[in-house]
Formats: sequence, structure tokens, C-alpha cells
Amino acid sequence: MQLIDTHAHLEDVQNLKEAITRAEEAGVIAIITMGSSYRANLWALRESRRYEREGLRIYPALGVHPWNVNDSDLGEALKFVKENVDEAYAVGEIGLDYWYRGVRKNPEKRELQRRLFVELLELARDHGKPVSIHSRGAWRDCVDLVIKSGIERAVFHWFSGPQDALEDLLRHGYYVSATPAVAYSREHRRVVMNTPLDRLLLETDSPVEYRGVVSEPAHLLRTLSEVAILKGAEKNVIAKKTTENARRLFRI
Repeated sequence: MQLIDTHAHLEDVQNLKEAITRAEEAGVIAIITMGSSYRANLWALRESRRYEREGLRIYPALGVHPWNVNDSDLGEALKFVKENVDEAYAVGEIGLDYWYRGVRKNPEKRELQRRLFVELLELARDHGKPVSIHSRGAWRDCVDLVIKSGIERAVFHWFSGPQDALEDLLRHGYYVSATPAVAYSREHRRVVMNTPLDRLLLETDSPVEYRGVVSEPAHLLRTLSEVAILKGAEKNVIAKKTTENARRLFRI
């Protein structure tokens, strides 16, 4: 089987060389490493390719995570994305997070996230890039803003939003990515179950912890296994189709 991890933060993975070796042994042939800040963007674009193996390619995405909207280097991060977007394979990780500390009850901070999100969506649209969307607690707004922006290619990473938002994003030809949380998250399982296989991707969001286990790209096999169980399909079928989907979305 050949697998593609469509969302990881490799700059934060401990012992990355060993992790990449394990990923290659697990059948991972490509990883999209997400930018989220100036530091992460710089690493993704300038350093990530040093960790490639003969059978595993690493592709950089550039973005500004909504958690970083108040960073002192926000302007520098945004400038870097704008100046280097043509070298990226996607604009991401970008989006909204209304559950983030200090944002849930602060309309001004929500609006700041939205303004940044719209600016990055327009950048991606104008340069023909796909987007990787973070939408925690802001599922409806994220879907509506992506549709309104005219973006043609998008993946809603680790989506756990309501059914109406899922139906709208699928109707517009967008994708959803499954994480290892599909093993236990009721809402994430519902989304994956209701997403057609031709609109589904696999990811790890490494090095996020899932029930106390720090993830790495090799754990894409866990995502694959859980999706196969949920869909009632053979793992090789899920692997083949999700890899085809990832190639189509990111043009790799």
C-alpha cells in the first residue's frame, strides 16, 4: 500500500529522521508539512526537503494558524507566505478556532481571525493553490467563507462539524481528512462515515497526542485501519482511493 499523510507539522516531530524512516517502512510515500507561523513556514520551505527519503517525498504548505493571529511576528509570517506562495503546494494551515482560549467570548478576536482567514483564502485563490482548513468550533463560518472566496480546492482537516456544513462542503467538491481520532471521537466518526470515499483523505496532524500517544506519520496506518473498519472496506481499497484523492488535491 502507498499512503499520503496530508497534514503534519514535521518541524515539531521529535527525532524526525527516525520518524521518517518508520513512516517510509509503513508505506507512507508523501507528507504535506503544514506551515502555521513564521518559524514553521521557514522550516517547511527551507528545511523539510532535507528529511526526504528515496521512497518518501515531503511537500511544504505555508500558512498562519488562527492560534497565532496575535503573535508578535504575524506581519512577518504573512509577508513570508505572500512572497513564497508559488513555491508551496498548499496554503495551510489556516482557518478559524472559536474555542481557542480568549476567543470564545471575544467577538473582536473572532473578527481578527476572520480577516486573516479571508486574506489567506484570497491569496490561495489568486495563485491557484489548495487550502488546508482548521475549523474547530467555527465549522459553519469556515465552510461559508471558503465557498464565498471561490476556492476550488480545499480540505477541511480533522472536520467534526454539523451535518449541514459537511453536506455543503462536499457539494462544492471539497475534501475532509480523517485523523487517528476517528477511533474514538463520535463527531469525527460521523463525519468520516458520511463522507464519500472519493472525498476523503488521511492524516496524522503529527505530533498531536491522541489519548496520550504522541503521533508521527507512521501512525497513518492507525487512521487507515480505523477508517477501513468504519467504512466496512478493505484497507488496500481505502489506501488506494485516499492516495489518489491526495494526489489530485495537491497535484503531487
